[in-house]
Amino acid sequence: MLDQRLNIFRADLADERLRGRVEADRFVAGVSAQALAPVVSVHRAPDAGAVVDTQLLFGETVTVFEREGGWAWVQAESDCYCGYVRDTALGAVGASTHCVVVPRTFVYPGPDRKKPMLTALSMGSRLDIREEVENGSARYLVTATGDAVFAAHCAPVGAAGGSDFVAIAALFMETPYLWGGRSGFGIDCSGLVQLSMLMTGRRVSRDSDMQAQSLGAEIGPDALRRGDLVFWPGHVGILEDAETLLHATGFTMRVTREKLTIAIARIRAESGDPTVYRRP
Repeated sequence: MLDQRLNIFRADLADERLRGRVEADRFVAGVSAQALAPVVSVHRAPDAGAVVDTQLLFGETVTVFEREGGWAWVQAESDCYCGYVRDTALGAVGASTHCVVVPRTFVYPGPDRKKPMLTALSMGSRLDIREEVENGSARYLVTATGDAVFAAHCAPVGAAGGSDFVAIAALFMETPYLWGGRSGFGIDCSGLVQLSMLMTGRRVSRDSDMQAQSLGAEIGPDALRRGDLVFWPGHVGILEDAETLLHATGFTMRVTREKLTIAIARIRAESGDPTVYRRP
């Protein structure tokens, strides 16, 4: 059975690429679009009250398979995740030259930090930068629409975050926990893993069960080190060292550090011991 989180199909409509694998009244190829809002919620159903399974960040691209009743049924290009987003949150695909590399940054109506900010963007957001401008002691990147961001908060796409995803994940300390979140404004456990690795150039599956099956190699619990991942049913954490777990947890409702032994003992009462340890 195909995973509906990663494949577009219903009885009435399906992705053209699934022809012969699923039954549907019609098959469509889909069209590309881009996220226009700082954070776009991806719902499990075309309903504002439906569960939010993940999010799109500004400038990320999707394939749209249906637009109906103010909703678009989409598949994210970065991780193939499928769901429903508000139609108005999408627009035509434009250039993406730079990526935000800090947890959060402000967008101004010009290269001046004293101007009232227009909005805020999360790490991982994509921008179309046309020029770099110096104003006093600060340098700004100016977008195709004339808006500006602090230059040191961005990097060219493809050279965004270095190689240490653990250090990137640690930048999110105290960020609020949010189910389905994958931004600097709110993030869940697997979103923290995915976004921090994305900034080092690695495309990673979205949910913790997918990550537990696909990330790196399984290891034993007796040789843990920095960068290893610890999985429980429905949860994942990153080891900063052999004894310290960094994770977004509903227990504290934020990204936090916790002694691994304490986390294991606490989680055991609710969902059991770790199911697997993996080294990406």
